Amino acid sequence: MGPDTNELINLYRTMLTIRRFEERVSAEYAKGNALGYVHLYIGEEAVATGVCNNLRIDDRIVSHHRGHGHSIAKGADIKRMMAEVFGKKTGYCKGKGGSMHIADFGIGMLGANGIVGAGLPIAVGAALAAQLEKKDKIAAVFFGDGASQEGEFHESLSLASVWHLPMLFVCENNLYAAGTPARFALPLQDIYKKAEGYNMLGVVVDGNDVVAVNEAAGELVTRAREGGGPALLECKTYRWHEHFESTTFPDMRPKEELESWKKKCPVARTAKQLLEEGILTEQELTDIDSEILKKIDEAVKFAEESPFPDPEDALEDVYSD
Repeated sequence: MGPDTNELINLYRTMLTIRRFEERVSAEYAKGNALGYVHLYIGEEAVATGVCNNLRIDDRIVSHHRGHGHSIAKGADIKRMMAEVFGKKTGYCKGKGGSMHIADFGIGMLGANGIVGAGLPIAVGAALAAQLEKKDKIAAVFFGDGASQEGEFHESLSLASVWHLPMLFVCENNLYAAGTPARFALPLQDIYKKAEGYNMLGVVVDGNDVVAVNEAAGELVTRAREGGGPALLECKTYRWHEHFESTTFPDMRPKEELESWKKKCPVARTAKQLLEEGILTEQELTDIDSEILKKIDEAVKFAEESPFPDPEDALEDVYSD
């Protein structure tokens, strides 16, 4: 059963917010305002949106280096996100984490991670905590096709299965690990099939179809809450931008491949559905876009007007035993 009218509109809003946020970050990076490395989520919006739509605020997620979309879908404040990207003191990590390390424990976002595959065991810990808390919470972890080749992937699936943890492994298979095509690096192109080796349910879905992702994730999340154990959800998708924003790093992917995936745009696909089913008009879609763009402008203004951390702030929030 697909989403009702209001839910479909909300899915569209979330995806469009992610798209417009990332487009603005790209523009601000080009101006020199976004500091450090920036990895954009454009093209993959349906995955974060469809999965997080089925999560409660007390469910926990762990992201990876391309984590803005997950943060927004989980309910993060885009003003604080933009401030963090700008390296400002009002950001989620007080300007000291940057784009790859946004976290908000208050909404169950345990953070992004710049190390490939490193979020997987963190999420296993979060799922173990959820199991011990006995409040039917779950944990979800997002990772790419490249991370499925890391040792942490296999160790995490193994532990989650042995302990029957309430968690969802979400593989965003965008066909490239940095610049390495999956067809050259993966002996098994269908990553969801790896779940069988750990006595775990594996499911594959069109990662550019937010309705399909939402439905598949909903079933697996409900299953985990009810004691069914972990599952692996592979979402076949594609990122539009290069591995990270750069004025010098070449994008080696075939142009015709990129263009073919742009025709499968998850945002445009949902807008078309909303129009064809008579749920929204062209004007209403324009109004939603204008509303979101206004919020993005406000987030940039907030970031621009916020102060940078002071040098002595480097000594704050540092813990040792």
